[in-house]
Amino acid sequence: MAGAGGARDRLFTAGWVHVFEEDSGEGAVYRAEDADIPLSRRPRERFRLNRDGSARLFAAGPDDKLIEQPATWVEEGGVVVIRAAGGGPVLRIVHRSPERLVVQTTPARGRR
Repeated sequence: MAGAGGARDRLFTAGWVHVFEEDSGEGAVYRAEDADIPLSRRPRERFRLNRDGSARLFAAGPDDKLIEQPATWVEEGGVVVIRAAGGGPVLRIVHRSPERLVVQTTPARGRR
């Protein structure tokens, strides 16, 4: 996985915001929450990783307010994999730098 110690540290010290305008065929783009992120009428998904393997995912609820869901993360073959505690899509950070993450999302298996 791309990234040095600084990128790894930033992974845990920043909250990450989905900047869907920058998405590509490689995946969804997330930027650190302190970046210059354009305003959007559409709520932006977010996540935060903790060094202890825990994580928090934030997605829009029915009223567009962000709802927090607990999650966990592990590193598998150089890729950070995030799984929500209650099921749902699995996020894989396939590229990271101090300012930008590229995330691929796949449906959870065996859960509804």
